[in-house]
Amino acid sequence: MNPYLNALKPYPFERLQQLKNGVKADQSYPHVALSIGEPKHHPPEFVVDILTDRDLLTADLAAYPATRGEEPLRVAIAQWLQRRFAARVDPATQVLPVAGTREAIFSFGQAILSGRPKSVALLPNPFYQIYEGAIVLRGATPYFVAGQPADDYRPRYADIPEAIWRACELVYLCSPANPTGRNLCAEDMLWLIEQAERFDFVIAADECYSEIYLTEENKPAGLLEVAAAAGIDDFRRCVVFHSLSKRSSLPGLRSGFVAGDAQILARYYQYRTYEGCALANHVQKASTAAWQDEEHVIENRRLYRQKFAAVTPILATALPVADPEGGFYHWLNIGEDDEAFSRRLYQERNITVLPGSYLGRTNNDGNPGAQHIRVAWVAPLADCIAAAERLSDWLRIH
Repeated sequence: MNPYLNALKPYPFERLQQLKNGVKADQSYPHVALSIGEPKHHPPEFVVDILTDRDLLTADLAAYPATRGEEPLRVAIAQWLQRRFAARVDPATQVLPVAGTREAIFSFGQAILSGRPKSVALLPNPFYQIYEGAIVLRGATPYFVAGQPADDYRPRYADIPEAIWRACELVYLCSPANPTGRNLCAEDMLWLIEQAERFDFVIAADECYSEIYLTEENKPAGLLEVAAAAGIDDFRRCVVFHSLSKRSSLPGLRSGFVAGDAQILARYYQYRTYEGCALANHVQKASTAAWQDEEHVIENRRLYRQKFAAVTPILATALPVADPEGGFYHWLNIGEDDEAFSRRLYQERNITVLPGSYLGRTNNDGNPGAQHIRVAWVAPLADCIAAAERLSDWLRIH
């Protein structure tokens, strides 16, 4: 067996299930699941129509899909990147469709990291656990960059010692951040691009929440956008990951893309020809249509804004709360043991949230996820309002 498997930590939702085992929730309240970031808005009808077109499906099921993806899909993605981020990419060499960003973020680490002793890869803390798994299973050392409340949960990359930068091969970014909802500013992205040039590492930016934001004035910046504005037209050392799961409420489609540095993507494509994760042809057609349409994305964003407008004032009656800049999570500082809090909340009010410590790792400053909970506002509006009221009432007597 791969010896690095022993270094993997239990997945957050496995830990959550263990936390709830043996706990009997108060069934006088209907259960509301606010723990998993699984979008529940209705999928775009035109995507459903394409997926259920019998003639298209019959033809597509009779052919192996290409690892590089069909040209119309790559062109649609390139055009979307141009519209959204003013980043001009070559659909032939700088775009790869992938089966969702989760598999791509993981496999990218396997392809990029060298496996040399003492190599380092950076990731935010708290974080999406796939980053850590990709690093650990390639034999690299994860270096956690904490986002503390005093810094508005933004990682302080400028404080990283030069020795770490010299050993660094890969940096995982997440903006808007899961779970904190904070955006990485363009200035910090540009500084990281300069560091990548200086120390020769790759930046992998997870931007799957980029299309969910609360104000048009604070639209999240993108790594390719920052590179292009700086005149780095080849996007050297820069790669971004985008998905239809959050943008289009299509988590079950498992469809996304990787874009950026053509030389890196050429090697990653070689890796993927062996990995065998090509998107099914009918999924590619549905994905092409989704990337070409913005109306459903605007509506999706409106629904999340409606939820935050409703739940934030309710929560604010019981604890300090700030809306995220992007994404659909509240990252709440509850000021006490987050595991015990989450367990009691489930038991007494039948609400499931995710303990923040499950999304962080302990370093010199402790676990930055401790005493926090992540609340995913993915349920229908009425359920979100009911859960917020139930949570606030419970907090006031807690």
